[in-house]
Amino acid sequence: MKSFVPLNRTLNAMTIPKSPVTTRFGRYQRNYSASRSRSDGLPGLDYSKLTVTRAETPKELQQNKDLVFGATFTDHMLQVKWNTKDGWLAPSIMPYQNLSLAPSASVFHYAFECFEGMKAYKAGGGSIRLFRPDKNMARLNKSTQRIALPTFDTDVMTRLIGDLVKLDSRFIPSERGYSLYLRPTVIGTQESLGVAAPGSALLFVIASPVGPYYPTGFKAVSLEATDYAVRAWPGGVGDKKLGANYAPCIVPQMEAGTRGFQQNLWLFGEEEYVTEVGTMNLFIAMKNQETGKNELLTPPLDGTILEGVTRDSVLALARERLVPRGWGVSERKVTMKEISQASKDGRLIEVFGAGTAAIVSPVRDISWKGQKIDCGLKKNEEAGKVALEMKNWIEEIQYGEVEHEWSVQV
Repeated sequence: MKSFVPLNRTLNAMTIPKSPVTTRFGRYQRNYSASRSRSDGLPGLDYSKLTVTRAETPKELQQNKDLVFGATFTDHMLQVKWNTKDGWLAPSIMPYQNLSLAPSASVFHYAFECFEGMKAYKAGGGSIRLFRPDKNMARLNKSTQRIALPTFDTDVMTRLIGDLVKLDSRFIPSERGYSLYLRPTVIGTQESLGVAAPGSALLFVIASPVGPYYPTGFKAVSLEATDYAVRAWPGGVGDKKLGANYAPCIVPQMEAGTRGFQQNLWLFGEEEYVTEVGTMNLFIAMKNQETGKNELLTPPLDGTILEGVTRDSVLALARERLVPRGWGVSERKVTMKEISQASKDGRLIEVFGAGTAAIVSPVRDISWKGQKIDCGLKKNEEAGKVALEMKNWIEEIQYGEVEHEWSVQV
């Protein structure tokens, strides 16, 4: 019988808050993360051991107009196995293929799975670029560590992904708005039904060519403020990119869809704080009631909010380019009541979501307590000025049209 790591050993490797804050929301209000990696003391990722096996029958490329998000995959994938005895084994780039896992693998029973979403872009002159891969790799490590999966050297992992992207570069469309979506994933593969930290894991990366999120231009969405289901809670894992965070959100999204809404606006607590919109971070542009100053704000990273790479990019660009225009930029808690009042007062300028897939997703209105809150767009508008500027600024960097440290050439 194969052994597995006892649960008490796993708990001993984690930091338990010694003095949690007590509030009406419960005992833990702080971000909770494991303090040690299960990879400590074991061999790490070794780029020099990389092997590459090319696909014998290359796939036929689809026309750009026919690309559907996540439906087409490239010729190759990256795989690296890990176990508690040998650490990370030799990385391998191989033809895209099915995985072979035992039905008792821990990923199937206890949701030992986390992932990332990132993109590669083809810039002018044919150079291939990744957008802020360091952020994605750091976040993936935080996710793996939280669910007792192994961490890895982020620089080595970025280099391995770069090799995969270069090998499959013919799948990256050169047209603006198109890219190669990358899905790094880590799963527990321990063959045991014991509830314990997996003794083995698999890291793999697959790639899919994708087109613009809005192929015919922006289309502002309508949101349902959702108070009958909760996406995340303090002390939980809402700030980690786990597959287990996504599946429970599908039914509320389907229910909202039957009422004519494209996405949920997730609320939390009796105060009805806004958190995220669908699977994206939320941004609100409004005039501050006290100062009359334009303000771009987003909920803070309090443990219930995913540390979005696009979120961080929007905040950085806003502080660099909007603040000199007289704007304020804030990370603070916002309630639905505050948003509703700003709309009634004519102070709500625009609202949008931010994420890897769309960069920004403008919001036309929000349904809350039987009322429709107008989010500032005119009838003939599908996006506000700030959302449009953010999309343009970020795309200029992604496609190498302006030199920036966020754009990493592979």
